[in-house]
This record gives sequence, C-alpha cells and structure tokens, in this order.
Amino acid sequence: MPKLMSVNTFEHNQRQCQLTEGEEVWLFGYGSLIYLVDFPYIESKTASIRGWSRRFWQGSHDHRGTESSPGRVVTLIEEAGAICHGVAYKVEASVFEWLDVREKNGYLRLSITMAFEDETSETGLVYIATSDNDAYLGEASEYDIAYQIATAKGPSGTNSDYLLELADSLRNMGVEDEHIFTIEKYLHTIDTN
Repeated sequence: MPKLMSVNTFEHNQRQCQLTEGEEVWLFGYGSLIYLVDFPYIESKTASIRGWSRRFWQGSHDHRGTESSPGRVVTLIEEAGAICHGVAYKVEASVFEWLDVREKNGYLRLSITMAFEDETSETGLVYIATSDNDAYLGEASEYDIAYQIATAKGPSGTNSDYLLELADSLRNMGVEDEHIFTIEKYLHTIDTN
C-alpha cells in the first residue's frame, strides 16, 4: 500500500493548521519536547492525554539518524484506556514556524485535549507521526528497537541519547512507561563495538 504523506510535513502543517499571529496555543510534548525545549514559551505544566500511547515507531532521518541508517523516535498510537503523560507549553503562534521545521520528518500538527494536574483541561496541538508517512517504521520488538537505537546517529546526536534523556525525564516526572523503560533496559545490554 503506498504511503500518503511525504516525509517532510512542514508545508502541510503550515497550510492545514493555520494560526493567528499573537494567538496563544497549548502544545503537548511527549518525546524530545519534554527535555529539549529550544523554543520560547509563556507557561509549562505537567499534562496528560487519554487514549494515546507513546511508541518508538517513527523513523528519524533528519535528527537521530540518516537516510541510510534511520534512528527511531517516539510518536503516539491510539490505544483505548491509555494515558500518555508529558508536558504542555503555552506558546505564541509564531513559535510554530520553528516547531514545524523541527518536527517536519513525518509529524502532523493535530488538535488534542490535555488534562492538567489541577483537574483543568485545555484543547491544544500535538505533533503525531501517523502510519501513512514515509518515515514511519511501525511496530518491532523492543529488543530490535533498542538495537536500532544503539546503532543510529544523526545531526542532532546519537539515538541512544534521545532514548536515555526521555527515560530520565519520565522517571524524574514520576511517570511509568513500560515501553520506554524496557527499550532502555535492552539498550544497556547491547555492545556496538
């Protein structure tokens, strides 16, 4: 079955999800947006979304891998009853000019409702790499994912650093994520020398 979405989603996000200058928007981060905050924000809060799980199923050809040796980064998959914990950032709409570049490797900006610890909620945006983009790698065993991560490196650094930073950040937030922590455990057993 042919893929429907280009690897580079920058133009798509700019066209399909237009924001008004000066508008303040909530952004939900569940991967590197938790620990690599290279954009200005007005406010940040711990947040969660329902019905989604974090998975290392998206390929990274531009940050944590290359075209010939893609890394793996997280995306979200729909899963009934699941709760994905992360961080929400209130940002000005202009920040999405940068974020759309950063997240261009298959990620689409989609609307989502996020819940905060104080039991309030907001509708905002999240980047999700769906299965119909050319960089999507899909499901694999957690050991195989760990092996691919152990051997991948791109312009933004090693894929291992991405995984370890994410695992540490989730641990520091008090979040249990079996998928992430199992891959981290396997990563520590892999000798790439």
